[in-house]
Amino acid sequence: MQTANINLPVRVTGRHVSITEAMRDHAEKKVASLHLDYPRIIEARVILDVECNFRHRAEIVLHCANHITIEAHSTTADMYASIDETIAKVARMMRKHKTAMLKRNHRPGKGKKRQGVKFLADQLGDVIEPSIPVAPESAPEGLIVHKEVSRVKPLQEREAIEEMEIRKMPFVLFKHPQTERLSILYRRQDGDYAVVHPQMEVKAS
Repeated sequence: MQTANINLPVRVTGRHVSITEAMRDHAEKKVASLHLDYPRIIEARVILDVECNFRHRAEIVLHCANHITIEAHSTTADMYASIDETIAKVARMMRKHKTAMLKRNHRPGKGKKRQGVKFLADQLGDVIEPSIPVAPESAPEGLIVHKEVSRVKPLQEREAIEEMEIRKMPFVLFKHPQTERLSILYRRQDGDYAVVHPQMEVKAS
């Protein structure tokens, strides 16, 4: 097991604050103290910021193997406390990644039809299952209450599952690293996963 992140590249930058050697040393030692062998950390970024009313914010971004990115931040009245609190959050997220990996590797077989990721047909008309209720056409339209911009990461299907489980997301939009094909992963009602490959409809001229 990895007991120390030796020679790990750690970039410490500041916003609205001058980074002292003591702050840099504290941040680097805390990141290096993450005693976990999965996911393997490739590079770490620590961003320290002093917001209005002297709120000290620490953000940590870990770029790990298998296209895994772990991000966390904390805001307190003390920069060192913010760093420590953020490190604790990062450690919990790393443990979740490892737990998900161990469960996946030790998951008992469920039969040939239920193994692995279930792929749906490319046509959206074949995606809707009988078990999923479909709203009637006369139903009132819902309101869009949230919008966000999300980065599309190059992921394998298993990595997309880990991303969705760790971040507690209802679905994941990702790009296959070899084919660069956009796909959507979501959890079915029976507990398995499904992948949708969107296709542009070409109208006949």
